[in-house]
Amino acid sequence: MGNLKVLAMFLLLLVSIAKAHPGAVFDVHKYGAKDDGKSDISKALCSAFKEACACPTPSKVLIPKGTFMLAQVSLEGPYKAAVTIVVRGTLKALTDPKKMKVDGSWVTFQRIDQLTLSGGGTFHSQGPKAWDTCGLKTYCKQLPIVSCNNLTFQRFTISAPEHSINTDGIHIGRSNEINITDSNITTGDDCVSIGDGSQQITITKVTCGPGHGISVGSLGKYKNEEPIIGVTVRNCTFFNTMNGVRIKTWPNSFRGSILDMHFEDIIMNNVSSPVIIDQVYCPHNKCNAKLPSLVRISNVSFKNIRGTSSNPVAMKLACSRGIPCQGVEIADIDIGYTGKEACAAVSECNTDCDFNCKI
Repeated sequence: MGNLKVLAMFLLLLVSIAKAHPGAVFDVHKYGAKDDGKSDISKALCSAFKEACACPTPSKVLIPKGTFMLAQVSLEGPYKAAVTIVVRGTLKALTDPKKMKVDGSWVTFQRIDQLTLSGGGTFHSQGPKAWDTCGLKTYCKQLPIVSCNNLTFQRFTISAPEHSINTDGIHIGRSNEINITDSNITTGDDCVSIGDGSQQITITKVTCGPGHGISVGSLGKYKNEEPIIGVTVRNCTFFNTMNGVRIKTWPNSFRGSILDMHFEDIIMNNVSSPVIIDQVYCPHNKCNAKLPSLVRISNVSFKNIRGTSSNPVAMKLACSRGIPCQGVEIADIDIGYTGKEACAAVSECNTDCDFNCKI
């Protein structure tokens, strides 16, 4: 009988917990946040997130409609159940560099699992201030990156002017199983850049432009970089971009590898350099381009890529003289030249690689 009473009390306790947190919603307004566009809500957001982390059932942190200022903030787990952060308003970053940490981060998520960020709101970085100071090299020594496992970006928009400096839309590094889909990216640098240690990256239904396209690399500049393995870019559209799809490595490099890259079913509209393998990537001529890259590129395909190029050279494949590319397949490429000169688009390919071309 005693055991039955204990069991009954335990069941009542479970019911009371469920009633206390029936999909609990933690509104930052209740923690002192003001949507006046002036007051920093970082403490309110951290408090709301902390309580959500302690909730034994799935919960939500709500940033309602309105304009909120937000200083640098780190939202850290672990937590007891899945947490959804619903942003319906506009979050604006501070613009005073003196109040920012040198790591360049703004909103950081750490040691978390089962997090959803949704709501249709806006993260407004107030970028022009950062671009100006970055240009003067007095700030932005390091930019934020994505480093995680099993993450999906879906139905989102990233927007920065074409002239903005170092504004990669998404930079991925040392991450696995990242999916980017059904999204629009307008920026002044790469729409998506994929750095060392990235594996199983899938990019689909992304519209990129203006910007510098989607880039794998650059690799080889630093010692002990991890390989990039398994990147698929499919059913994407580029317009008015500097590059389209690109793999780049430094000459005179450390050893590394880029394996299993596949670019398929892509539309190029007035793209300067639609298809590129560049193993002599040397911006500003600050490297020794006479020595070959030691990054191995293998098992790469470019298939069904169509549209127009603003440059006569629509496809450029410059592989390393030291470690030639292996297993590069090119099929169904149909890119026209939009320039005034009376010439057709052409391709430039060196002989330091194993090509299977079906153009």
